[in-house]
Amino acid sequence: MEFADLSISVSNRYTDALIAGGGLPQIFPSTTSRAIIAEAVHRCDGVLLTGGEDVDPKLYAKDLPDKLAKTVGPLEPERDIWERELIAEVFAQRKPLFGICRGHQMLNVALGGTLIVDIATQLPNALNHRQMDRKSEQVHDVKVVPDTLLAGLAGQESFGVNSTHHQAIGELAPQLRVVAQSADGVIEAVELKDAGQEPFLLTVQFHPERLIDRSPVFPQLFNGFIKACARWREKKL
Repeated sequence: MEFADLSISVSNRYTDALIAGGGLPQIFPSTTSRAIIAEAVHRCDGVLLTGGEDVDPKLYAKDLPDKLAKTVGPLEPERDIWERELIAEVFAQRKPLFGICRGHQMLNVALGGTLIVDIATQLPNALNHRQMDRKSEQVHDVKVVPDTLLAGLAGQESFGVNSTHHQAIGELAPQLRVVAQSADGVIEAVELKDAGQEPFLLTVQFHPERLIDRSPVFPQLFNGFIKACARWREKKL
């Protein structure tokens, strides 16, 4: 907030990772105007959906028990609207899409899936996925499905990730497939079932931008996204 106005804030970790991968990041305006969103997508070569606050449960759940409703953090209804419009426009213009944390969850919701509202409440035997004090450390492993985009970028069957979320993908959207999970079954990454539908689509539940110096896996995710953006641009020139 600035002077009590709504404002846009994004961690330099995202922009630094994109620049290191050869990209030139630009921050989209937070607007619900489909025309402005369409023009913004038109002017870029790919879209990164970043982390953030909880997605409004009203978008994927009709009746939420009070016990679960109390676990929901601050909501950003305007952001929910414009990100759904943004995702629709990315698909309409067939641009590369990379989603992180909230972006991973928002894609699933926008395509008709649901979320686990609170992992600790709904999956009591799950790992501790909300380790905010270790946000730049690898705290648990994820297992990657072979012969997927993620497997090709990571170059290994499993790797350690950070974990700072209390929500996760629940019912998977029909267009998506799971490509990585943690040991407790929580969905850690998704791609499209039909890879030809988009030039590049990968979303992850963890924060690779905070682990760039921990393993070559994480720069490779950004590099793969930037290379897809470059390929898209070359085809359109």
